[in-house]
Amino acid sequence: MAIYLTKESKVLVQGMTGGEGMKHTRRMLAAGTNVVGGVNPRKAGRTIDFDERAVPVFGSVAEGIEVTGADVTVVFVPPAFAKAAVVEAACGGIGLAVVITEGIPVHDSVAFTAYALDKGTRIIGPNCPGLITPGQSNAGIIPADITKPGRIGLVSKSGTLTYQLMYELRDIGFSTCVGIGGDPVVGTTHIDCLAAFQDDPDTELIVLIGEIGGDAEERAAAYVRDHVTKPVVGYIAGFTAPEGKTMGHAGAIVSGSSGTARAKKAALEAAGVRVGNTPTETARLVLAALEGSA
Repeated sequence: MAIYLTKESKVLVQGMTGGEGMKHTRRMLAAGTNVVGGVNPRKAGRTIDFDERAVPVFGSVAEGIEVTGADVTVVFVPPAFAKAAVVEAACGGIGLAVVITEGIPVHDSVAFTAYALDKGTRIIGPNCPGLITPGQSNAGIIPADITKPGRIGLVSKSGTLTYQLMYELRDIGFSTCVGIGGDPVVGTTHIDCLAAFQDDPDTELIVLIGEIGGDAEERAAAYVRDHVTKPVVGYIAGFTAPEGKTMGHAGAIVSGSSGTARAKKAALEAAGVRVGNTPTETARLVLAALEGSA
């Protein structure tokens, strides 16, 4: 089992013919992802060869869905065109849009996430590494060779910390790893993933990675307290960050105790979440929790 992405997922890549799109499409295919097409209206009708796989290019997401039955799109277009790309995908009826692009203006993210919600399209991101269900499918830029299928579900604001925890816990493996992104506005939240992992019968433990700024982690803590019965282990990036500064891709301002790593850790621990002070300590807490439930 997995959440949001499986071996049955049919993936389009918006921006596939660009440099980043080409590179990561090749990596996704190597990971077993069923990439069924790219989207570029200026290159519609062509096919792009990726080693032994020829991938067609469509003029629109709607055309790609009609021809292939695609239900996922990965967005690699520049920031100025990201809003239009996501709106096109949602309008075309895509079920899941994974928005890798960073540097998207916040007002554009507000607009396309609201539009997608109205159309029934789930957004992962923006400014995220995507998501991977090891051994099944990889939509985005997460390295596919640093872990294996297993029983841990992971949701993270940070791409780098996603990779680190995947690697440190590679001997156990993961059901699905979701990088939700750290922008002020994201389409899928910690809470969304917590709910999905709670309902996934093959996820035995959930790892939640947050970072300073905002109150997303405090809200996630309240959700865990009221709705999650599986063990949850957390880590908050930014324990050494100075107060009163805007830092990191979260763009968050820490003021007093609000939004600090310590405040978030306290909220999570009050909800029964074990929280590590470092990524490595967090991995050890995961191992201990799994041994305790064995």
